[in-house]
Amino acid sequence: MPARHRLASRDTQVRNIFDRIAGRYDLLNRIISFRLDALWRRKLIRVLGLAGRPAWVLDMGTGTGALALDACRVLAPGARVMGVDFSRAMLQRARRQGARAGREPRADYVMAHALAVPVRNEVFDAVMSAFVLRNVGDLEGFFRESYRVLKPGGQVASLDMFPPPQGFFSRLYWLYFGRLMPCIGSVVSGDPTAYRYLSDSVRSFVAPEKVAETLASTGFMDTRIHRYLRGAVCLHVATKPGRAPRDNQGTAEP
Repeated sequence: MPARHRLASRDTQVRNIFDRIAGRYDLLNRIISFRLDALWRRKLIRVLGLAGRPAWVLDMGTGTGALALDACRVLAPGARVMGVDFSRAMLQRARRQGARAGREPRADYVMAHALAVPVRNEVFDAVMSAFVLRNVGDLEGFFRESYRVLKPGGQVASLDMFPPPQGFFSRLYWLYFGRLMPCIGSVVSGDPTAYRYLSDSVRSFVAPEKVAETLASTGFMDTRIHRYLRGAVCLHVATKPGRAPRDNQGTAEP
């Protein structure tokens, strides 16, 4: 099967999974991570230095909009957050939760593929994602697109789960995440396939150092890796070369 057909088939599989579990996705994230997922998202936002800025931010693979809403809570008036995802059910939930939050700035949600964001070049001050990289069939393409839409000097930050280094913690981790977590996910969501996929996607994912290499190969510089939970969760932060962007003042619409 040609590579593009394999990617399309994988995209369809991933989209169908997230469409099915959208209603319980946030609840299960809190249960499975013992609420640490919210802490890690806040760390991502802090690393990007978004607090008090009227920045324009892109959330790739926004899902139910949790990261986008967290950013909206700290950004200054005049900021804009755009969330992109290819799961219709996840975006519908993101829009409902954003409407309930009732605060400014609000996130705008667009149904699109993370490899083809429908905006012009060099629009955003920052690009972020949480727990998306493992679901992307073309990691290099994901970061090329992030590079394209970022202004010179802008930063990309990606949070995700990785196989932890071998050792005692790794054995405990896989006992929980490889065996117990799929059972919890199956009971709460009613979809055993989805949370088996989540476990398998972590087990087969590349090392954090490979993600850093991919960032460098697509043009980013000054890559930093923040490791949490003994390396089972990592936050990659990198910068697009060029003069750091000023806060948006009369910037053209995306």
